[in-house]
Amino acid sequence: MVFDSSAFFETLFSSTFIIPALMTLGITFVAMALAIILGFGGALAALSRHRALRWLAQGYLGFFRGVPVLVQIVFWYNALPVLTNNAINLPALIAGTIALGLNEGAYMTEIIRSGLISVDPGQREAARALGMTKAKAMRRIVMPQALKVIIPPTGNQFIAMLKTTSLLFAIAVPEIFSTGTNIYSQNFKYFEVLFVVSIWYLALTALLTALQKMIERRFAARPRRNAAILAQEHG
Repeated sequence: MVFDSSAFFETLFSSTFIIPALMTLGITFVAMALAIILGFGGALAALSRHRALRWLAQGYLGFFRGVPVLVQIVFWYNALPVLTNNAINLPALIAGTIALGLNEGAYMTEIIRSGLISVDPGQREAARALGMTKAKAMRRIVMPQALKVIIPPTGNQFIAMLKTTSLLFAIAVPEIFSTGTNIYSQNFKYFEVLFVVSIWYLALTALLTALQKMIERRFAARPRRNAAILAQEHG
């Protein structure tokens, strides 16, 4: 096999992948935002004193972690319209983003739950003894500390999500990999095009990695504020 450098550089420096790259980033951030919201809800349900909520959280985790992501994507796009007699017929982009967000929400549930239980329960009790409501104690005392545990794996999940968007080629969402498949199906330059696709993913991954490290440094440098908050509000 001879590497076609002209085809490689022509593909690499063309504007063909700019819109798909932006779409890939957009899907990543929207799906992760949905996952984080579901993760907080799922974590609180998993830690709830109500058995029904705990069972609901466990059912959610078991289903979405047990079923392959590709199956979930195809369900939302192809099976749901049939199931609802076309009452719900989502565009590919929306169906794919929802599928990725719901699936990732199960993993974020475990990450956020781990962060919440890492905080010393005595601090919650101290906050309640000083008159804080549960919501205020969670917001001012628990979450600032839990975030130090939550943020590193969440950054890793962002990067994993970026790569998982490539599965959306199965429902013709024009993200990076789908764009690459369209190109090499026409020019048959499989290696050259996939090399370009890999470079785009590496560039976006490097961007998210740099953002992750910046956020981690910010939270690592933030001093512990629990005592100061308590002293200021109740001193």
